[in-house]
Amino acid sequence: MAEVYYVGVDVGTASVRAALVTRAGLIKSTAEEPISIWEPQSDYYVQSSTEIWEKCCTVVKRVTQSVERSQVRGIGFDATCSLVVLDQGFQPVPVCQDGDRQRNVVMWMDHRAEEQAARITNTGHRVLSRVGGVMSPEMQPPKLLWLKENLRESCWNKAGHFFDLPDFLSWKATGSLTRSLCTLLCKWTYCPPEGWDAGFWTSIGMEDILENNFSKIGSTTCSPGIPLGDGLTQEAAADLGLEPGTAVGASVIDAHAGGLGVMGADVKGFHLPCEDQPITSRMAMICGTSTCHMAISEQPLFVPGVWGPCLSAMVPGMWLNEGGQSATGRLIEHMVKGHAAYTQLQEEARQRVPFTGVNIYSYLNSHLSSMANSRTTVDLLASSLHVWPDFHGNRSPLADPTLKGMLGTLHILEAMKDAGHDIRTLFLCGGLSKNALFVQIHANATGLPVVLPDQTEAVLLGAAILGACASQDYSTIQEAMKGMAKVGKVVQPDYELQSFYERKYKVFLRLFAHQREYQALMNQG
Repeated sequence: MAEVYYVGVDVGTASVRAALVTRAGLIKSTAEEPISIWEPQSDYYVQSSTEIWEKCCTVVKRVTQSVERSQVRGIGFDATCSLVVLDQGFQPVPVCQDGDRQRNVVMWMDHRAEEQAARITNTGHRVLSRVGGVMSPEMQPPKLLWLKENLRESCWNKAGHFFDLPDFLSWKATGSLTRSLCTLLCKWTYCPPEGWDAGFWTSIGMEDILENNFSKIGSTTCSPGIPLGDGLTQEAAADLGLEPGTAVGASVIDAHAGGLGVMGADVKGFHLPCEDQPITSRMAMICGTSTCHMAISEQPLFVPGVWGPCLSAMVPGMWLNEGGQSATGRLIEHMVKGHAAYTQLQEEARQRVPFTGVNIYSYLNSHLSSMANSRTTVDLLASSLHVWPDFHGNRSPLADPTLKGMLGTLHILEAMKDAGHDIRTLFLCGGLSKNALFVQIHANATGLPVVLPDQTEAVLLGAAILGACASQDYSTIQEAMKGMAKVGKVVQPDYELQSFYERKYKVFLRLFAHQREYQALMNQG
């Protein structure tokens, strides 16, 4: 019997990737294509949905070229929570003053709507209870309000459809306008079973969103992995090089795909504190440009400054809380490349391995190890150095986009525990999970073991799980997670460093208190 496969497509911040995955969760091939990012002015970041779809087609064709089309049973998409704007005829609508129609995507990290987000927060509306009490400029309502207030003629009045990028991709593949609960609950204030709160949209001056049963932002919803429409349309199948009718699962945000790709792994035999415990004892951390902290619970838990609880936003039937750091990988890159010694670092790294070169972060990690030598650990090199970690605002648990500055994860973890989460093991994936020092310090700082996935591309695996579920080869998302996700490596914390990190965390909290006092004084004028 011929092997069956699923395709996972991941649209990240700067690239589109695809993977061909077996029923057992083995990634057979991957492909990647860069996508453009335009920054017309500070804190404005835009992309093109046309280019993104074209790159999706390119990478899918590449990963499936060695198998028969009939062997591909399903496809799933994940993407950043960016905002796509189309007109009534599904053509791109510009989202900037330059009027370029191809630049029709307001990226997740675009913070142009900070003032609108603050105004929405000040309404104190009940929907805010599910976003930690504070509306983030990275969510869609403030972005929509900004477009209405600033581009009424060129954008708002012409717009017929507003999609989260993951939903745009599933619509492009199937023609179905059904939105995923993942996107609508996490980024749009949708809340089942009631659905959209008309009073909220009216209170922020966007009553026109209510027209035709909220058709511009989605009238029909479903859980992640549910098969959409009749599968791939004739046009999409031709674009992707697959069979028409191939199952397409309802999409998820990229971080949530990472959660699907790691959280459900069978941990028997690894002697972890989450063994023989419900999946609620696990936290997934998706570490890339930013970091998302995913924790699920059987009952709704409200965590100040943390998004959620959202029912069935990632795992059907479970409540999701999502914490996060707006800048992690991007912050590390900024600190390294912006340093006065960066040119010297590049040269030293090049001289170390003159022909093949060496990753500068691997070189830095090795240099830190040599500095520590046998006398101490790398962690203790920073014993008297304290860096405020928020350079692009604080997503969680302070929910303050104005803060500018690796204890952020511990801060989020403690806030979740205080609200009732019982987290015993961390499951990491994403680009930064490949940095051994980054992983070890997270284990040390939190005092929890860290599980790394067998397949390093866990986000792609999570997207493929959606396709596997849609194909009905697996009956549920949970079954697909357990069947396809595997443990690769376990990193244990250095428990001798617990007192060091406890002291460090206390300093961090004092810095936070001083920051708040200073900010209050500045606000008083």
